[in-house]
Parts: sequence; structure tokens; C-alpha cells
Amino acid sequence: MAKYNFNGCTFELKYPAVMGILNLTPDSFSDGGKFLNSEIAVKEAFKMVDHGAQIIDFGGESTRPGSEPVSEEEELSRILPVIEKMPKDQFILSLDTTKPAVAKAGLENGIHIINDVSGGNKELLDLADKHNAGFILMHVQGTPKIMQDAPKYENVVEEIHLFFEQKMKEISNLKLPRIWMDPGIGFGKSLEHNLELIRNLSSFKNDEWGILLGSSRKSWIDQLCHAPKPSERLGGSIASALSSISQGAEIIRVHDVRETSQAISVAKELALL
Repeated sequence: MAKYNFNGCTFELKYPAVMGILNLTPDSFSDGGKFLNSEIAVKEAFKMVDHGAQIIDFGGESTRPGSEPVSEEEELSRILPVIEKMPKDQFILSLDTTKPAVAKAGLENGIHIINDVSGGNKELLDLADKHNAGFILMHVQGTPKIMQDAPKYENVVEEIHLFFEQKMKEISNLKLPRIWMDPGIGFGKSLEHNLELIRNLSSFKNDEWGILLGSSRKSWIDQLCHAPKPSERLGGSIASALSSISQGAEIIRVHDVRETSQAISVAKELALL
């Protein structure tokens, strides 16, 4: 367990922590369109917390492969009605965005963590530093629209490790309460790249940062197990979550909060974790 002060609120985060995904978009790959109504979204957030999530990650722009970006105004119109209704001191609120204006608005409305899938945008990092927020820095090759066209690495584990080490040097002057590195499963990676990263996640353990893994319901599971619908990928998602936790991941970002929390609890009792 670790204690953090994020954006004026103190939380005790019990590791491994489950982060529930709450997409406020019409086009996310797994649950797009389900939570466009702010009242339904707020109820879903509380439901995830009841089921074991310590962190809720709100997103107003899809980053699925092939997706098109949306304007700042559109993204803000999706997230603010929900965030404004959320309590700021009961559980941790994370905002998945790549836009400084959206991050600023979120932080001013009580967001505790910025989740940056663009690889460490300096403006986002500076905003997080100003508001004493946590930060998730994800590796991505390319942009969501083209990232899966032809991802290529000489040594995916080594290259991403070097990427994170360089990023930490670049932001060493910032006083963020906690930063997590996310290797970016499915973000500019082939099936073999994804598998190599998950198999070797322990190599990313470092005293300077925590590890977050987001592999839930992604298409690499379909490529392994023939599960074309995201809702059919629960087993693969849980397997990757348990493997990642056993290698030191602090946060697991998931769609299926109750099932993942249950699997973690049972694995602990069986001394698998």
C-alpha cells in the first residue's frame, strides 16, 4: 500500500490496483456508445468501485486502431458533464487524453491522474506537475490512425526500455507524486511484440516508476484464441493481468472490473501472486 497526494486529495493505493475503463465515446472498440449519458456514466463509475476498482479512467476520445481524432470542444463536451458529477475524495479519477486544454479542464475539475497515450507530451507533464497530479506515460509507435499498419522493432523490449529511460531523464526536474510507465499493448505493436512485452514485463521494474498494463479485451487475444468480439476476450484479459501482476505491475487497466478483481483475490489466496 502506498499513500499519495494527488491534486489536493490524499489516497491510499493498495497494489495491485484495478483501474476501471469508462469510455465516454460513441466509437471505442469495446463499449463505444454505452456511456454517453452522464447519469449512466456516473452510475457505472460507482459500480466499478463497488466491484473493486480503485481508479476510474475516463476517456472522451477513442484511440482504437484506425480511429480519427476529435476536437477539443467535442472531447470536453463528453468528459466534463461526468467529471463534474464525481466526488473528488472517494476514489482516484484518471483522465485519458492527449490534449493540453482537455487535461487542464480535467485537472481544474478534480482529476487526480493524467493518462497520456501519446508518449509523454511536455505540456501534459507540466500541467500534471502544476496540479500535483499522477501521470501515466505510455509508449506508442505512430498515431492511433496508422499505428497498426506495419509496426517494426529490432528488439521491442530493449527499445521501449530505452524510450522510458530517456523520458525519465527529460522529466527529472518535475516533482510528480507518482509516474507509471505503460508499454502500450496494441499501440503500434504486432502480436509477437505484445507477447514479448507481457512476457518480459518484469524487466521494466524500476525504483523511479511504477508499471501499468492495459491489455484488456484487445485484438491480440483474438489473434491467439479466435475471439472476434471484444466481449469474448475475458479469459485472455485475466490471464495477461495475472501474469503482469506476478511480474510487478502496480496497476491493471481493465473493462471487466469485477471479474478481474475476483481473479486477483483468488490468485493471492492460492499463492499464485
